[in-house]
Amino acid sequence: MSNNDILKSIRFTFDFNDFVMIEIFGLGGLEVTREEVSNWLKKEEDEEFKPIYDKPLASFLNGLIILKRGKKDDKIPVAEKSLNNNLVLRKLKIALNLKDEDMLEIFALRQFRISKHELSALFRNPSQHQYRECKDQILRNFLMGMQLKFRPTA
Repeated sequence: MSNNDILKSIRFTFDFNDFVMIEIFGLGGLEVTREEVSNWLKKEEDEEFKPIYDKPLASFLNGLIILKRGKKDDKIPVAEKSLNNNLVLRKLKIALNLKDEDMLEIFALRQFRISKHELSALFRNPSQHQYRECKDQILRNFLMGMQLKFRPTA
């Protein structure tokens, strides 16, 4: 999945307007303009479309954690320079204060079956042999399940 698709999905799920999006980026330590946010949310075919890179998306996800859970030790977390699906999933889990059972329920809303062991493997350290890479299909189903849970009328 592209970073832009992840951003669009989160925006739609929680019905954030441009000003809330700018606020979330700010909470994550990145000042952005409405034009930047708008260009990141455009379709790829649009000539004003701009890709959002890993560091700004990490700032947004950190801001989402702060918005939903509050600041930890009054520090703004440092945005990672590189993101993968496992990190995105972990940040969403933290932001929404989800337990494994909650996540399995969200996957079930999409009729996507994943065991508790498979789920825990996604959050392991990459150096462990049980670590499992989060494929696009898993993240996509989770994001779509979030839409069904948090915005069921859409």
